[in-house]
Amino acid sequence: MKRYCLALDLVDDPQMISEYEAHHKTVSAEIKKSITDSGITVMDIYRAGNRLFMIMEVDDTFSFERKDAMDAANPAVQVWEQLMWKYQQALPVAKAGEKWIIMDQIFAL
Repeated sequence: MKRYCLALDLVDDPQMISEYEAHHKTVSAEIKKSITDSGITVMDIYRAGNRLFMIMEVDDTFSFERKDAMDAANPAVQVWEQLMWKYQQALPVAKAGEKWIIMDQIFAL
């Protein structure tokens, strides 16, 4: 098992943050299946203000390249991602079009 931690910001608007959270309470089975089919075994998202933090645990079949290719070929995921961009904004350190940024681990106990 491998763990990744990622960060992303939301548009800093209370109504939009509320809508974003509501969407995540009703994620479709098809979107969930696309996540698990890619080798992600755990995905947790936390929020502080408008900052999101995601923890992903993955199996040996997972790679970001494979996940990107699977997402690109899945129309339901494309619709979901387009909807999510309405609420999300890239971190200041993100490259153009980049969403979730992989965080560097700086401490472990």
